[in-house]
Amino acid sequence: MRIKKLKGPRAVTLPDGSVMTRADLPDKATKRWVASRKAAVVRAVTHGLINRAEALETYALSEEEFTAWEQAVQNHGEAALKATSVQKYRQP
Repeated sequence: MRIKKLKGPRAVTLPDGSVMTRADLPDKATKRWVASRKAAVVRAVTHGLINRAEALETYALSEEEFTAWEQAVQNHGEAALKATSVQKYRQP
């Protein structure tokens, strides 16, 4: 069995002490973005598991879309990524 050489770390330790690995990231073919998947990608970029460019390319995200996710998490926490919370956390 051959192990593919990856750029960057295989796992990172999050501030709460839990470990996040590349296996915890959503599938590359993800079409339905629920809050937990968005949060996983933002967490991975924030803590250095993958870089921003890799996340944008892997998941076919636009710069604006990913920036909106990051700002929502920074300003209001991961709960702001839920579609039902859009009105609560975004200003008109």
